[in-house]
Amino acid sequence: MRFSHCDPAGIVFFPQYLVMFNQLVEDWFNDGLGVNYAGMIAGRHIGLPIVRLECDFRAISRLGDTVELGLAVERAGGRSLTLALQCTGADGELRVASRQVLVFTSLQTHRAIDIPPDVREALARFAADPAAT
Repeated sequence: MRFSHCDPAGIVFFPQYLVMFNQLVEDWFNDGLGVNYAGMIAGRHIGLPIVRLECDFRAISRLGDTVELGLAVERAGGRSLTLALQCTGADGELRVASRQVLVFTSLQTHRAIDIPPDVREALARFAADPAAT
Protein backbone atom coordinates (compact mmCIF):
# COMPACT_ATOMS: atom_id res chain seq x y z
CA MET A 1 0.00 0.00 0.00
CA ARG A 2 1.26 3.43 -0.92
CA PHE A 3 1.53 6.59 1.17
CA SER A 4 -1.23 8.16 -0.97
CA HIS A 5 -3.65 5.41 0.15
CA CYS A 6 -3.18 6.09 3.86
CA ASP A 7 -4.47 8.43 6.53
CA PRO A 8 -2.09 10.13 9.03
CA ALA A 9 -2.08 6.96 11.17
CA GLY A 10 -0.61 4.96 8.27
CA ILE A 11 -3.83 2.96 7.79
CA VAL A 12 -5.50 2.76 4.40
CA PHE A 13 -8.33 5.31 4.28
CA PHE A 14 -11.40 3.25 3.37
CA PRO A 15 -12.49 5.17 0.21
CA GLN A 16 -9.13 4.31 -1.33
CA TYR A 17 -10.30 0.71 -1.68
CA LEU A 18 -13.09 1.96 -3.96
CA VAL A 19 -10.53 3.80 -6.09
CA MET A 20 -8.41 0.63 -6.31
CA PHE A 21 -11.47 -1.49 -7.17
CA ASN A 22 -12.43 0.97 -9.92
CA GLN A 23 -8.91 0.74 -11.35
CA LEU A 24 -9.19 -3.05 -11.20
CA VAL A 25 -12.47 -2.98 -13.16
CA GLU A 26 -10.91 -0.72 -15.82
CA ASP A 27 -7.86 -2.99 -16.09
CA TRP A 28 -10.11 -6.06 -16.26
CA PHE A 29 -12.08 -4.57 -19.15
CA ASN A 30 -8.86 -3.76 -21.01
CA ASP A 31 -6.80 -6.85 -20.23
CA GLY A 32 -9.29 -9.51 -19.16
CA LEU A 33 -12.18 -8.82 -21.50
CA GLY A 34 -10.18 -7.20 -24.29
CA VAL A 35 -12.65 -4.29 -24.38
CA ASN A 36 -11.06 -0.84 -24.38
CA TYR A 37 -12.62 0.86 -21.34
CA ALA A 38 -11.64 4.40 -22.35
CA GLY A 39 -12.84 3.73 -25.89
CA MET A 40 -16.16 2.48 -24.58
CA ILE A 41 -16.70 5.76 -22.75
CA ALA A 42 -15.09 8.31 -25.08
CA GLY A 43 -15.66 6.61 -28.43
CA ARG A 44 -18.82 4.59 -27.97
CA HIS A 45 -20.44 6.91 -25.42
CA ILE A 46 -21.27 4.03 -23.10
CA GLY A 47 -21.07 4.61 -19.36
CA LEU A 48 -20.87 2.04 -16.61
CA PRO A 49 -22.02 3.67 -13.36
CA ILE A 50 -22.24 1.76 -10.12
CA VAL A 51 -25.88 1.66 -9.04
CA ARG A 52 -25.44 -0.56 -5.99
CA LEU A 53 -22.39 -0.89 -3.79
CA GLU A 54 -21.77 -3.09 -0.76
CA CYS A 55 -18.51 -3.19 1.17
CA ASP A 56 -17.42 -5.23 4.16
CA PHE A 57 -14.25 -3.94 5.77
CA ARG A 58 -12.81 -6.94 7.60
CA ALA A 59 -9.24 -5.95 8.50
CA ILE A 60 -7.00 -2.93 8.15
CA SER A 61 -4.19 -2.49 5.67
CA ARG A 62 -1.15 -0.42 6.51
CA LEU A 63 1.43 1.57 4.62
CA GLY A 64 3.85 -0.87 2.98
CA ASP A 65 1.48 -3.87 3.03
CA THR A 66 1.31 -6.02 -0.07
CA VAL A 67 -2.24 -6.83 -1.10
CA GLU A 68 -3.91 -8.66 -3.95
CA LEU A 69 -7.11 -7.52 -5.61
CA GLY A 70 -9.50 -10.04 -7.13
CA LEU A 71 -12.61 -9.83 -9.29
CA ALA A 72 -15.30 -12.35 -10.17
CA VAL A 73 -18.45 -12.04 -12.26
CA GLU A 74 -21.49 -12.96 -10.19
CA ARG A 75 -24.10 -12.16 -12.82
CA ALA A 76 -24.43 -10.65 -16.27
CA GLY A 77 -28.02 -9.52 -16.79
CA GLY A 78 -29.56 -7.82 -19.78
CA ARG A 79 -28.28 -4.36 -18.89
CA SER A 80 -26.32 -4.85 -15.69
CA LEU A 81 -23.24 -6.59 -14.42
CA THR A 82 -22.74 -7.76 -10.83
CA LEU A 83 -19.13 -8.08 -9.70
CA ALA A 84 -17.59 -9.46 -6.52
CA LEU A 85 -14.30 -7.77 -5.66
CA GLN A 86 -11.92 -8.44 -2.85
CA CYS A 87 -8.68 -7.26 -1.34
CA THR A 88 -6.56 -9.79 0.52
CA GLY A 89 -3.27 -9.41 2.34
CA ALA A 90 -0.11 -11.30 1.42
CA ASP A 91 -1.03 -13.71 4.23
CA GLY A 92 -4.37 -14.46 2.55
CA GLU A 93 -6.41 -12.52 5.12
CA LEU A 94 -9.49 -10.89 3.61
CA ARG A 95 -9.25 -7.14 4.13
CA VAL A 96 -12.23 -5.90 2.08
CA ALA A 97 -15.05 -7.62 0.19
CA SER A 98 -17.23 -5.63 -2.17
CA ARG A 99 -20.20 -6.36 -4.38
CA GLN A 100 -21.01 -3.90 -7.15
CA VAL A 101 -23.85 -3.69 -9.62
CA LEU A 102 -22.91 -1.70 -12.71
CA VAL A 103 -25.39 -0.67 -15.39
CA PHE A 104 -24.51 -0.03 -19.01
CA THR A 105 -25.86 3.37 -20.02
CA SER A 106 -25.96 5.65 -23.02
CA LEU A 107 -23.96 8.76 -22.18
CA GLN A 108 -26.21 10.67 -24.57
CA THR A 109 -29.54 9.77 -22.93
CA HIS A 110 -28.28 8.61 -19.50
CA ARG A 111 -30.63 5.63 -19.73
CA ALA A 112 -29.81 1.96 -19.34
CA ILE A 113 -28.92 0.06 -22.50
CA ASP A 114 -28.36 -3.61 -23.28
CA ILE A 115 -24.89 -4.97 -22.64
CA PRO A 116 -23.09 -4.54 -25.98
CA PRO A 117 -22.67 -7.83 -27.91
CA ASP A 118 -18.85 -7.71 -27.85
CA VAL A 119 -18.85 -7.21 -24.08
CA ARG A 120 -21.41 -9.98 -23.56
CA GLU A 121 -19.30 -12.35 -25.67
CA ALA A 122 -16.19 -11.51 -23.65
CA LEU A 123 -18.12 -11.94 -20.38
CA ALA A 124 -19.13 -15.47 -21.38
CA ARG A 125 -15.58 -16.67 -20.63
CA PHE A 126 -15.81 -15.38 -17.07
CA ALA A 127 -19.31 -16.68 -16.40
CA ALA A 128 -18.06 -20.19 -17.21
CA ASP A 129 -15.22 -19.81 -14.69
CA PRO A 130 -16.45 -18.17 -11.46
CA ALA A 131 -12.91 -18.16 -10.05
CA ALA A 132 -11.60 -16.00 -12.90
CA THR A 133 -9.79 -12.91 -11.70
